[in-house]
Amino acid sequence: MTTDFDVAIIGGGPAGSTMASYLARADLSVVVFESETFPRPHVGESLVPATTPVLYEIGALDKIDEAGFPKKYGASWTSAESRDIPRLGYSGLSHGWTADIAFVERDQPGVDRDYTFHVDRGRFDAILLRHAAEQGAQVLTGTRVLNVDFADPEAVRLTVRMAAKETDVTARMVVDASGRHTHLGRQLKFKVSDPVFDQYAVHTWFEGLDRNTMAREVSQADHIFVHFLPIKDTWLWQIPITDTITSLGVVTQKKRFAAAATDREGFFWEFVSSRPELEEALRSAKRIRDFKAEGDYSYAMRQICGDRFVLIGDAARFVDPIFSSGVSVALNSARIAAQDIIAGHEAGDFSKKRFETYETKLRRAVRYWYEFISIYYRLNVLFTAFVQDPRYRVDVLKMLQGDVYDGEEPKALAAMREVVREVENNPNHLWHPYLGTLKAPTSAPVF
Repeated sequence: MTTDFDVAIIGGGPAGSTMASYLARADLSVVVFESETFPRPHVGESLVPATTPVLYEIGALDKIDEAGFPKKYGASWTSAESRDIPRLGYSGLSHGWTADIAFVERDQPGVDRDYTFHVDRGRFDAILLRHAAEQGAQVLTGTRVLNVDFADPEAVRLTVRMAAKETDVTARMVVDASGRHTHLGRQLKFKVSDPVFDQYAVHTWFEGLDRNTMAREVSQADHIFVHFLPIKDTWLWQIPITDTITSLGVVTQKKRFAAAATDREGFFWEFVSSRPELEEALRSAKRIRDFKAEGDYSYAMRQICGDRFVLIGDAARFVDPIFSSGVSVALNSARIAAQDIIAGHEAGDFSKKRFETYETKLRRAVRYWYEFISIYYRLNVLFTAFVQDPRYRVDVLKMLQGDVYDGEEPKALAAMREVVREVENNPNHLWHPYLGTLKAPTSAPVF
């Protein structure tokens, strides 16, 4: 049976546009259905270096370079806590509560520079989607997928709405890149809430924030900053968007927003006021966007692939924005899945077994991310300790670079796991008072 396209992609964000570029460059016929009209604002503005090889492979890196986004050379963590952390007798584990890393400290395969970017996602996503069209993909914006029908073994049938008109489109297989909308995850009832994380964010943009206020050195002013707030399991991001515009967002457990019984603006300022020096700097700047909320961050999928479908990016899994992994997972999941799809196309077979490499690699990578994030929330002090410990610093940096898709489990994770277990099981441990309230299972939940 002849179909309209080889592959239909639901969603034109970074995952969908990257997938479309890979497939179109391999001479597959591809259509992208995007419900919104680009450019549109989106959260998730700071990249990690693992995006660089993907952007290069699809031929889009020069366009991102030319866009003039602020360069991101590293990351910094600050804290309201000024006391020294108790000495444990381990080399490198007596330190302060703050930490800094620079990407130049570790060479990363496929990365030809010591920086990545902070991006205005409206512009960044539009560049990638336009690039996919230039590679040969058919891109339809303002087009919503209503249903995906797998009943016909010869063709996947998608019912889509364009303007006020509904029509059917056929493809040999479908890729769900619909982000946290998770079209197939909901339709096929794969989606499950994460048993531990239930995070909520309120964010906005400010003009004229003095970024040196929180930086320990001038060279770090344009890092992404994660500011620990003196509230359990709560932090604030600070991301440069342009020379003068900065994105700020408070992330905490959803139940805290409900308990605050206030609006988004009141919630934001109430939590920021826990760091007076940061509040003072923000009060001196000008807010230029409305406050926006992001909920239902954390979820998993019972399946991420099957006969004639794969889920990629946020449509497959999302845990938490703490380490800027969202765009990296989007691009790298597209890269890995595209290899399996292209091989399946050549073999004339899009059955589930064709996507085993993708499934194995993504499950492994997200499992590393999940545990790394879990440990961060469970014991912040341990994270900053390992960043500063010469035995583990490069290994932690590897994860912060997003270099988690190939190879063995990072050795730092095993060491972190052991320390957390020791602290949890010993109420007299010097670090026991610093345990967070989120306690993750020993292995990541099913997805």
